[in-house]
Amino acid sequence: MFIRQIELRKENIMEIKIGKTSGFCYGVKNAVEKAETEISQNSETIYCLGELVHNKNVTGRLKEKGLRFIEDINESNGKTIIRAHGVKKEIYEQAKKKNIELVDLTCPNVLKIHKLAQKYASEDYYIFFIGEKNHPEVIGTYSFCGLNSIIISNIEEVEKAIDELNKSNLKKLLIISQTTYNLKKYEEIVRNIKEQINENIKIEERCTICNATELRQKETEELSKEVDLMIIVGGKKSSNTNKLYDISCKNCNNVIFAENEKDIEKEKISGFEKIGIMAGASTPKESIEEIVRLLNNEKDLQKV
Repeated sequence: MFIRQIELRKENIMEIKIGKTSGFCYGVKNAVEKAETEISQNSETIYCLGELVHNKNVTGRLKEKGLRFIEDINESNGKTIIRAHGVKKEIYEQAKKKNIELVDLTCPNVLKIHKLAQKYASEDYYIFFIGEKNHPEVIGTYSFCGLNSIIISNIEEVEKAIDELNKSNLKKLLIISQTTYNLKKYEEIVRNIKEQINENIKIEERCTICNATELRQKETEELSKEVDLMIIVGGKKSSNTNKLYDISCKNCNNVIFAENEKDIEKEKISGFEKIGIMAGASTPKESIEEIVRLLNNEKDLQKV
């Protein structure tokens, strides 16, 4: 990433460490850059179905440039961008009927899961989709899973899911996941499923948590154990950023969740010797840099 670790002079009181995997992942970077290109190359209004990514700073900047955000495809009167999280299968059909041109900026990793779910559903697999029921990515992907499927949001829902599988009389099971789901929770749920599942059921497990998410979570766990204060930077609606916050809270007694530097009270960052910063996949580098400047100003004050 653009920041590795701040070089420190020996006299500095505060040490600041920034996660190497902080900031935009490939899918978000791709979506934002292509959305900006669409805006700049078109004189007519460009629409976006839902928030392109879960970050107010990013969506605010795109709105200022002319992108119009809508919540229903029927509100569109022209070229429409599909958000990075993806949308329901029927949205494509509705857009086609209305003759709306779509610019599909769904994360490539999410699109792969759509295709995977469709393929296995057509081969008479029951699908266990592990993810957060109300998250846009999960809502979109679940529409590709077919009727013989269920969403599992936590380990408590495994027993019900297995009951539904047994009622279907299908003998093949596919397990997939939301790209930004917590890796440890996913592994715990899968273990629980395999312990309870009937031995005559064929299981295909495809961990679809994206590599960037996995690396970011692992680095956050390591970094949060090394510092006195963790600052998690990103949108409050961002699933992957919330996971980083949860991981940090388990390993560090002092954790701040901030969308930008305005969310940080100066008195809450003073007195710490080691501060770690990790940012979600939809967090622009500007938001991280603003917080770094704030911390450096505080560090300079400590030296006076």
